[in-house]
Amino acid sequence: MVTPFKITKNPIKVLHVSSEPSWRGGEQQLTYLYSELEEKGVQQIILCATDSVMEAYCKEHGWNYYTAPKKTGVAIKFSKNIKSICKKLAIDLVHTHDAHAHTFAIIAAAIFGNKTPLVVSRRVDFPISKSRTSIFKYNHKRVKKIVCVSDKIKEITAVDISDQSKLITVHSGIDLSKFEGSYKKGKLRVELGLSSQLLIGNTSALADHKDYFTFLDTAIALNKLRSDCYFVIMGSGPMEVEIKTYADKLGLENITFTGFRNDIPEVLEDLDVFLITSKTEGLGTSILDAFACNVPVVATAAGGIPEIVIDEKSGLIAPVKDADILAKQVDRLLNDQQLKTDILKGAKETLNWYTKEATAEKTLTVYQEVLGR
Repeated sequence: MVTPFKITKNPIKVLHVSSEPSWRGGEQQLTYLYSELEEKGVQQIILCATDSVMEAYCKEHGWNYYTAPKKTGVAIKFSKNIKSICKKLAIDLVHTHDAHAHTFAIIAAAIFGNKTPLVVSRRVDFPISKSRTSIFKYNHKRVKKIVCVSDKIKEITAVDISDQSKLITVHSGIDLSKFEGSYKKGKLRVELGLSSQLLIGNTSALADHKDYFTFLDTAIALNKLRSDCYFVIMGSGPMEVEIKTYADKLGLENITFTGFRNDIPEVLEDLDVFLITSKTEGLGTSILDAFACNVPVVATAAGGIPEIVIDEKSGLIAPVKDADILAKQVDRLLNDQQLKTDILKGAKETLNWYTKEATAEKTLTVYQEVLGR
């Protein structure tokens, strides 16, 4: 569904390509970017997967969008859509927001001759595959910029990029306005039936790279250090059954899985510590949410996390998969009020650099550089 563009003098016309059927951090960042750039006069279209959450979101918000089926064997159709939209609407730039979207855009360029320049978002902190296809698509001449969401991702990605000038870091940001409401503290504690227990939790998706198995191991280790903690996991995802089964195997009883929630700003501030145990992570915007809710963070040193969780300043860091050190770091925070106060102050100062407005402004600068405007 596409409505006529507003008449703007020499506007930048961008086609965002998002192929994921579900909703994760990348999709949230795309919606932040769209809304912010719209206010700056950028004319935008989203091409997303048919029956995806993104399609529903675009429809609900009255945004300009097209859909294409994302099924095995129909990459050609999705790619043709990119070429046809670019030609029909005189698109200046294509911005891909996930790996498959990147592939489809390269097919549109390499097979169907689409000459529109590409900006590629890279959100994962593992190396580019050494396959010829992956090396080809990241080094294709139509790819003008690779936008990495952390310096760590930029460093990892650089190994396989011939033209290093294509790489740039634009950190993800959050919508601080979501946390400005006058929410009544205690909603989550009432729901869980808790009184004096200290609440340790996470709001990340139940996905493999979030490594909730280490979260559960940390809970067991912390239970050995103290008896006043309760754990809560607020989220859903593909690993839900395996993670719950592991919790049962450990005999962990002081834990609740709430499932997916759309009231995170209302309940996050009930946590005494936000514990994130990822084994890989682009940046970790759920950490920024905790910062905004004045909740101290203990995190693993995965991917771009140490760029926002500065050890002893904006949070406490532990090695990936080290449950014992993670537990000791949580215990330190719970025991040391001055440490907690100092860390919360540092987190608030850090947060000023990671807003959706800042992300959009930096992304627009990338667009302007690519287009020479």
